[in-house]
Amino acid sequence: MVKTVLDKGWLAARSTEVEINGVQLTTTQPPTQPLNSPWMEAAVPGTVLGTLLKNKLIPDPFYGLENESIIDIANSGREHYTFWFFTTFECKLSNNQHVDLNFRAINYSAEVYLNGHKEVLPKGMFRRHSIDITDILHPDGQNLLAVLVYPPDHPGRIPPGGGQGGDHEIGKDVAAQYVEGWDWMTPIRDRNTGIWDEVSITVTGPVKIVDPHLASSFFDGYKRVYLHSTVELVNKNALVAECSLNIQVSTELQDGTFLVEHLETQHVSISAGATIHYTFPQLYFYKPNLWWPNGMGKQHLYNVEITVNVKGYGESDTWSHHFGFRKIESHIDSVTGGRLFKVNDQPIFIRGGNWILSDGLLRLSKERYKTDIRFHADMNFNMMRCWGGGLAERPEFYHYCDLYGLLVWQEFWITGDCDGRGDPVSNPDGPLDHDLFLLCARDTIKLLRNHPSLALWVGGNEQVPPPDINSALKNDLQLHPYYMNSNNSGTSTITPVIKDPSQYLDGTRVYVQGSMWDGFADGKGDFSDGPYEIQNPEDFFKHDYYQYGFNPEVGNVGMPVAATIRATMPPEGWQIPLFKKLSNGYIEEVPNPIWTYHKYIPYSKPEKVHDQILSYGKPKDLDDFCLKAQLVNYVQYRALLEGYTSQMWSKYTGVLIWKTQNPWTGLRGQFYDHLLDQTAGFYGCRSAAEPIHVQLNLATYSVEVVNTTSEELSNVAIEASVWDLEGECPYYKTSEKLTVPPKKAISTFEMKYPKSKNPKPVYFLLLKLYDVFDNRIYSRNFYWLHLTGGDYKLLEPFRERRPPLKITSLTFIKGSSYEMRMHIQNTSKKPDSNAPLYRNNFIRRNGSCDELASSESFDLLDGEKHEISLYEKIRRNFSREHNKAKVSEVNGTGKGVAFFLHFSVHASKEENKKGEDTRILPVHYSDNYFSLVPGEVMTVTISFEVPPGVTPRVTLHGWNHHDVHTVL
Repeated sequence: MVKTVLDKGWLAARSTEVEINGVQLTTTQPPTQPLNSPWMEAAVPGTVLGTLLKNKLIPDPFYGLENESIIDIANSGREHYTFWFFTTFECKLSNNQHVDLNFRAINYSAEVYLNGHKEVLPKGMFRRHSIDITDILHPDGQNLLAVLVYPPDHPGRIPPGGGQGGDHEIGKDVAAQYVEGWDWMTPIRDRNTGIWDEVSITVTGPVKIVDPHLASSFFDGYKRVYLHSTVELVNKNALVAECSLNIQVSTELQDGTFLVEHLETQHVSISAGATIHYTFPQLYFYKPNLWWPNGMGKQHLYNVEITVNVKGYGESDTWSHHFGFRKIESHIDSVTGGRLFKVNDQPIFIRGGNWILSDGLLRLSKERYKTDIRFHADMNFNMMRCWGGGLAERPEFYHYCDLYGLLVWQEFWITGDCDGRGDPVSNPDGPLDHDLFLLCARDTIKLLRNHPSLALWVGGNEQVPPPDINSALKNDLQLHPYYMNSNNSGTSTITPVIKDPSQYLDGTRVYVQGSMWDGFADGKGDFSDGPYEIQNPEDFFKHDYYQYGFNPEVGNVGMPVAATIRATMPPEGWQIPLFKKLSNGYIEEVPNPIWTYHKYIPYSKPEKVHDQILSYGKPKDLDDFCLKAQLVNYVQYRALLEGYTSQMWSKYTGVLIWKTQNPWTGLRGQFYDHLLDQTAGFYGCRSAAEPIHVQLNLATYSVEVVNTTSEELSNVAIEASVWDLEGECPYYKTSEKLTVPPKKAISTFEMKYPKSKNPKPVYFLLLKLYDVFDNRIYSRNFYWLHLTGGDYKLLEPFRERRPPLKITSLTFIKGSSYEMRMHIQNTSKKPDSNAPLYRNNFIRRNGSCDELASSESFDLLDGEKHEISLYEKIRRNFSREHNKAKVSEVNGTGKGVAFFLHFSVHASKEENKKGEDTRILPVHYSDNYFSLVPGEVMTVTISFEVPPGVTPRVTLHGWNHHDVHTVL
């Protein structure tokens, strides 16, 4: 198969401004250059709104209040957002070749005109369309294509108060429901109308391969594994096709070569014009490399290629897909009542987040998806929930989840607010066309089912589909016996079954009818997820914090850094909230109107939580407010995950945070903003969710060790050191040698400094879990704490105590790619009374994306020893002549903790305009918003791409290093 993606050269025009029809557009009167109104350059894939923004015909809807100046479809009528899209392509066929025009998704329906011929693309946002255009291609190979795209049939109207899903009318269609707005999202004015996914032409011979299905079965403790495969074959010829059908399985070796592990050939005869389903004989593998989720092991992937050769023609079509051998099981845990997941027979404690979509204008790209998914892996998450009001995510999304080990919970397009619940009560019978819903669901299943990261299907968000749809999905997605919880992987022979697993629509992963049913939340569909606002950090650890075993949604704050506010809002949006004191002593935050529009969630909850930003002192300006918000973000999200993990398996089986990011410039529930800059909450999660972790139970002050891996952790100990604001270490303790069982959280000793004589009101606690034989560190965790009933206001004068730093950097450059290794040392004088572990020599975590770790070492610049694994990786990929080394020293004003340090990367400019955003984004940091006690050393790796013609500048900033230090 030869595939050509049609993603360039598209034009667009509003249908009411085009006076000719599709036949004329694609024959005698196509748009001509130079472009005349109403034609403009189009965003394909993309939406009408994206096209208008590209041509600067509307303001940026995500900037400030600009969305209010864009007419909503409810007021303009559907015809205002009904658009023509036009392009040309070249395609000339040889004998017996066939060509299809493919639309992977459009929203919502369309008319297609090619060289004067018309085809209708029926309704539905989540279905593929393929048109055989063999007989209507132009003889000279030059082809004219026009597509008239119509918006959803029921775009709805936005009530004055907004609301969840607007007036819920969008729920009558099979489309994304978030577009009418939510409590975290502004309405999308065109309701995402457009050719929003890939358009392509594919050329094959007489026989075409359609939607192969790959599945695997496991026996004898995963020593004996079988690959099952079924393929649909379409004979487009008027003659019988005698076919040689091949399947090849290969794996990539470390040196970049491929090893072919299986090559099977079968003969198939296909009648003229017929479609058949052919199941290959199962392929046997002995101890194949398994695919594991993030934090449990490596994501081994094989490449499966299927080819059909037709007698008298040769190779007619080929299809390839990567494939991971893994078995996912799920059941309701008898201890916790929560849904428990097992991968390859190993229980996995779920720590992840809810995902809406990458961008509200559907500006989707492989590059953006790669960053999005890598960010989730960097946070040590192992699951992403694709929320039912968003998208059936795209294959590129799943591709990166496969690579980075993120399990995916994929929901269908049902939400409680738009499909039977809500205020006012919404459509009681869900979408109007149930057959269309099921057609889209089945097509989505075929599109995504071969991805190892796809863990489960769910009928809807906070609602189940209508009974007939739910029943059909249960039937379509029934588990094959190999995937039921019968532990077939331990049997010695293959159990006879009626059908091969690959003959199922998808029998390899569970279907759950709704996000609050069957082991999620209360399991019965009552509104029992949440809460969604600021909390007292210690509450997360209390047994009564959340009643049920698996929380599918728990939300919190999400303020970005000040640079993002300035980049996404006019100056009137830079005003920080007013702090209104209530009669009960609590604070009510009053944000400016732009923050309110962007769904700001406050850092206080009157009657329950005192304002967490004011606990650090009243902020002076936007920069001060956002920095203090980052302190709170870190504390909140680390405590959230540590609290759930503290009760792993005894009370909980998993938790998903609402949510990890926003598809626009929102101000709630995010770990990185829409511009792709991380908040400190990102790194709080990264710390809390590491596979092996030491933590402080904020409710009991017990020091705990968490081992989520499948291996026992032995010969380890804990070092706990308290540091005051003067840089002294008044409390130091090491534990006895410990053994931590696999999949277990244990309590060790109480941290008793607050009970000691004359404890300081504000202090720092550094915990390290280390190997008792060589002092290598498994986990490091740094806290800032105050005594009961206190606050952090003493940290305000602490800003003036600036300890000296030494920063040694290695920079590797290859083209536009930069990899940097920053070696940061707090050169304050060490206390003489204790001998803490100053080195951060981390042990490699198997399967983790943490690149800082290795037991090997090399000498770097200052003669000290450092880990070699990342150095070697970078050295092999980056040419030596572009390596740079630099040593920077920052003078200090006194000894003490270097608190809340964070790097950022900027475009180097001689002059910057006031408020100009010079950040280079995205950037991947191995850690950020970190702190160093006197004498301590840490290594941070930084990687990023630099735009053409830009020289990067790396800066370091901190709570008590408030002057920006340029370190590169």
